[in-house]
Parts: sequence; structure tokens; C-alpha cells
Amino acid sequence: MVVGCYHRGEAVGSDAEKKLVFDRIAVVPFLQIVPEDQMGGAVRCPLCGITINAVAAPGHPEKALETLFLEELHKNKPKFDLLGGERVAAVFRRVSANSLRSPLRQVLRDVGSELGAEAVAVGYVYRFRERKGVAYSVEAPASVTFEIHLLRVSDGELVWRGFVDKTQSSLMEDLFQISSFYRGKGRWVTATELMGEGLEKMLKTFPGLP
Repeated sequence: MVVGCYHRGEAVGSDAEKKLVFDRIAVVPFLQIVPEDQMGGAVRCPLCGITINAVAAPGHPEKALETLFLEELHKNKPKFDLLGGERVAAVFRRVSANSLRSPLRQVLRDVGSELGAEAVAVGYVYRFRERKGVAYSVEAPASVTFEIHLLRVSDGELVWRGFVDKTQSSLMEDLFQISSFYRGKGRWVTATELMGEGLEKMLKTFPGLP
């Protein structure tokens, strides 16, 4: 097994929305989107309708993504107040239960309005495949696919989207990725580490971050 490794499928974020200014952003509970076939299949993003290939994952990778997202935002010292955790989750559950026939965008707008937030962030995990093996020898590498949307409460507009589709691969498979090889210290990372790296790159375009 080749030791050197890099990450295939770099993060893609929205182009030029950092100029957007929000004073308060609420983060509602993230979700894992599971296809009908547990082995995998095409699903639609609940918010924007884009078709994405998904694979069911054990555990709660959506909670891992939400935690990493909040930590990364705080680490970057945002220019906005950030609301998350159980308070936001409770409001989201109640509003969702009382608005079963309302479109998701309207539910998110209602949640944001009740919390006094100008924007609402929500994320979806489509694939979270853990590596099979150890740091320097694997049968199968880690692989993740996820996205995060930012919705403006005033009009329901999706003003920012970050999307990550990453699978780690050996350095020998693509020598052009030598920089990623050095960042990963030449080892096979976990799915959570891969998710964190993609999230860090994604948030370089997130509104309100330095």
C-alpha cells in the first residue's frame, strides 16, 4: 500500500458573497440524507433540489459536521452573533411540527424570525465513509460528501452554498497533489479529519468571516 496520500475532490464554495453583512446567524440541526437503497443512490438536496449521490452511514455524521462547523466559525472570530445548540434545535423542532405543510424555506424563515436572526445556516451529509485500515495502511480511504446553505430570512433567498466531495487518494495516483500530501503528513486520515479539512476550505468564502 502506498503511504503518501492526498485528498481528491476539493471543496467548492460560493464565489463572491463575503460582502454580505448579517448581524446574527442561526444554525439549525444538520441532517444526514439517506437514499432509499442503503447501498447508495441519487437523492435531492431538501433545500435547493440539486441531485447528489448519497450512501447511508452509521452513527450521526451530521452532528459531527454541525459541531465542526460551529467550532470553525468561532475560531475565525466572525463579525456576526452566532446562535446554535439546543435553543435553536428546540425552536426548529416546534416550528417544523406546527408547519408540516409549509415549504422548508418558509420553516427556516420562521425559525430565523423567532430567534431574531437575519440568516439561517443548515447542512446536509450525503456520504461519510470511514477509512478501512490504519493511518499508514488502508484497504479503503475515507470519503465524505456534504453541503451547507445560508438562507436570508427576509426573503428566503439562498445567498451562499458550500459543497464538499472529497476522497483521499495515494500520492502516486496524482503527483500534482503533493501539497495535500504534506498537509496530511503522508498518512491516511479519518473521515472526520477529511470533513474538517474540506470545511476549512469551504468557509473561506463564508459571509462575515475575516
